[in-house]
Amino acid sequence: MTQQPDLETLRFPVGRFTPPASYSLRGREASIEMLRLLPERLAAAVADLSTEQLDTPYREEGWTVRQVVHHVADRHANAYVRMKLLLTEDWPTIKPYDEAAWAALPDSSLPVQISLNLLEALHARWTTLLKSISAEDFRRGYVHPEGGHQELDRVLAMYDWHSRHHTAHITGLRARMRW
Repeated sequence: MTQQPDLETLRFPVGRFTPPASYSLRGREASIEMLRLLPERLAAAVADLSTEQLDTPYREEGWTVRQVVHHVADRHANAYVRMKLLLTEDWPTIKPYDEAAWAALPDSSLPVQISLNLLEALHARWTTLLKSISAEDFRRGYVHPEGGHQELDRVLAMYDWHSRHHTAHITGLRARMRW
């Protein structure tokens, strides 16, 4: 009999986010590549899932696969706007939002293809922007009311992790359910 993963593994299938000890051009390039690939990888993760499967939580008391896809679109759209703000303003204070409340809104029940299309366009713009800025720009940042000062290097690494984290929620569920 196969042992089921523990709650920590189900919640954080690629581990919790840990910022790199240092930032480099190679690390930035790898993170930007992860963002470039996310729309394709997320689409592959949900390919051929039925409505019932899309509406299955990835863990007990967790979001459904559908909500995860819409959450990634919401969160990455916010991240893109926040990055544009930090590139055009001097350490702006950003507004946090209640992710769980957003996931419960009616648009989180739409077909996942809507958010997959949004992510494809958004990530094309986002990665183009990130590839075009200077190394100095990666030291710019914003102030998060709960997280304090965050430089772009750290934020980029976090969205690399976020991309892998939520894709793994779906692929892990598929593996456990043998879909």
